[in-house]
Amino acid sequence: MHAHKNTAPTRIEFDLNLTRTLVPLKDMSESHLLALLDDAAVDVAFAGQTLFSSGQYDGQHIYLLHGDVALVAEDGSKTLIKGRSSLMPIAHHQPRLCTAVAETDCNLLRIDSERLDKLLTWSEVADYLQLIISRQRDLDEDVDWMMTVLKSNLFFKVPPHNVEHIFARLTPQVVYSGDVILRQGEVGDQCYFIKEGDAEVTRNIDGKWQHIADISVGRCFGEDALVNETVRNASITMRSDGVLMRLDKQDFYRLLKEPVVATLDLNQFDAAIAEGAVAVDVRSEEEYSERHLVRAVNIPLRVLSIKSRLLAQDKLYIFYCDTGRRSRAAAHLLAQQGYKALALVDCAQLFSQSRWESLLDDHHNYVLRDGVSVQGQ
Repeated sequence: MHAHKNTAPTRIEFDLNLTRTLVPLKDMSESHLLALLDDAAVDVAFAGQTLFSSGQYDGQHIYLLHGDVALVAEDGSKTLIKGRSSLMPIAHHQPRLCTAVAETDCNLLRIDSERLDKLLTWSEVADYLQLIISRQRDLDEDVDWMMTVLKSNLFFKVPPHNVEHIFARLTPQVVYSGDVILRQGEVGDQCYFIKEGDAEVTRNIDGKWQHIADISVGRCFGEDALVNETVRNASITMRSDGVLMRLDKQDFYRLLKEPVVATLDLNQFDAAIAEGAVAVDVRSEEEYSERHLVRAVNIPLRVLSIKSRLLAQDKLYIFYCDTGRRSRAAAHLLAQQGYKALALVDCAQLFSQSRWESLLDDHHNYVLRDGVSVQGQ
């Protein structure tokens, strides 16, 4: 499968499988990754061209696919990076801590950092919930359908913390063959997911009804009404008996509201650790290995439901990542399970401001034993 993007005159083609090796893209589900790459750009940087400058805020993850790039520090020293020698984004700090210059013609993948962070968190929370759901035997036959719902782009705007509340907002509706669920031209205030059955999409064009598509289990329809004040642009008629799950617009708006998550300031971190708290890095193993907080253990968000059994109910855990989004989700989810969990604020400053250098460690790994952090092998 190939994706095509270009921001330079030369058209570039790249293999989508290549992105599945990049960090942290490799930890995303296919549906979330494809949604992310829809807005990504692959372009050419010519030899001598500056990719970014020290002190710059550009809000991008930039991956070097092919070619050589020199990272120039403020003291003039250079570090050479060769394409595919690293699966991490190039010197990823905001603001940039160095200047990156193309040594040769290069192919680059540019991704909006904020969108990546949102979709990555969504994907990993969905993975978390899938494992939770799979343990509930009474939901066995619903697991596939529920995961299809969670991967719907309708919910990409919902804070990941609220993922567990989505199904509580959906209400079932039994329907029969021939029922018209939506009518073109009507004002809509709800959307539907097909849990059982099949439906037909038709549209009146110049006075003639035309068949647009057939839709079935897992498909969402009518979602435009939840985002835009608009009339229905097509009619939906059931082709068989079935069950729909309905979401009202007001319930969708409630899902957009960020829940309150207990937090800890970065300048209080040392004191909390001294009192016995344990820091938990919810980034990927590769991100953790590059640099992490002193004595922090690594439990990636996507495996949190499996690894949470390693935590102790009487210990305080401080969750962090590189932006705060994944760690807020982790702290919220575990607090719901009765754990003492705080999310570290100012996560972005941790890796970009030199005043926090003493809190970081790039030599040692730590693991949980009896709920506390111990140095790994």
